[in-house]
Amino acid sequence: MAILRAHRGKHRPRALVVPLLAVSAAAALAVIWFLFFPPVLTSAFSLAPPAAAYASESEGSSGLERKYLYWGSRIDCPGKHCDSCAGLGHQESSLRCALEEALFLQRVFVMPSRMCINPLHNKKGILHQHSNTSSEERWAANSCPMDSLYDVDLFPSKVQVIFDNSKMWYRILSTSMKLEESGVAHVEGVSRVDLKENIHYSNVLLINRTANPLAWFMECKDRTNRSSVLLPYAFLPMVAARKLRDAADKVKGLLGDYDAIHVRRGDKIKTRKDQFGVIRTLHPHLDRDTRPEFIQQRIEKWIPAGRTLFIASNERSPGFFSPLSARYELAYSSNFSDILDPVIENNYQLFMVERLVLVGAKTFVKTFKVDEKDLSLTDDPKKNAKHWQIPIYTMEREGR
Repeated sequence: MAILRAHRGKHRPRALVVPLLAVSAAAALAVIWFLFFPPVLTSAFSLAPPAAAYASESEGSSGLERKYLYWGSRIDCPGKHCDSCAGLGHQESSLRCALEEALFLQRVFVMPSRMCINPLHNKKGILHQHSNTSSEERWAANSCPMDSLYDVDLFPSKVQVIFDNSKMWYRILSTSMKLEESGVAHVEGVSRVDLKENIHYSNVLLINRTANPLAWFMECKDRTNRSSVLLPYAFLPMVAARKLRDAADKVKGLLGDYDAIHVRRGDKIKTRKDQFGVIRTLHPHLDRDTRPEFIQQRIEKWIPAGRTLFIASNERSPGFFSPLSARYELAYSSNFSDILDPVIENNYQLFMVERLVLVGAKTFVKTFKVDEKDLSLTDDPKKNAKHWQIPIYTMEREGR
């Protein structure tokens, strides 16, 4: 068989010139991108075709008539939470902080398209307490799509978002590269007031903020000043994804006229020994106040006997709240598995459904008092990061 030899002439075929130039140009563009844009921004860039546009993108819009704010491709990252992630409440505080800044700056917020799921908060046992499922068994997912948690169509018009896997975000990134100084500003440690008033920042298409490495919500240091809070705590819980809202409505329909308590135990009742071997905790009364006998004493003045009582809790011991059945008709998420199993894919979704059920109750008792008018199971403050105290398990210890 004859072997065909490659042509060894001095001139390359002209047909190859254009493709080679195109490849060279693309390679040069990629090098420029990675040289001039830090990893926090390039992490959102993908060589794969961009995903379909999401809810906040109008058909035919270039997006260039608006300005954008980007905090990162994952909540609380870059920072100490890049290798792991906090629970849903922690991440919601951070997300709400970022949304507040976008609202203050009147910019579109580029929202991460996925939320990290902490495996410690993703156990199936909470939903399947009456089945053979182990309380230690977990859902496999370590993240979930953001739009499986929230319905951005329900966001007020003044809170505009796009997802970081959308065509619009791809377009904004590409354009910001071409605009040079007016394209993107990388900021760290700059106040939102400066971002709004300093023309160096206010006129750029895209602000890329590197937030506090402890957590995004640290950028909202003045949250104790109610007048500075642009988005209330209830904002994100009330814009849950449609399938979660529908599931909650079905559960509420079956419960009928009911009351509810949220019992936070788990991580909140953890203890440690001090240098003298004495056990201490951040919430000295919480373990006591969230036990059935003390819950009953606390809520009997608010919730009459015989009422249906829905209990949402991270307590995983089967039958832990059973003593309350002597006074109330108890209900848990596990009683509605036929509704929830087809919908719930992780524990974050489950908690979002439970929150909607809780706020729909005639009387709702929280674990901790957040607002002055709240009913709560304990008088311990929710926020206590420093003062470790000896836990108290009896009323007699306090002279009551």
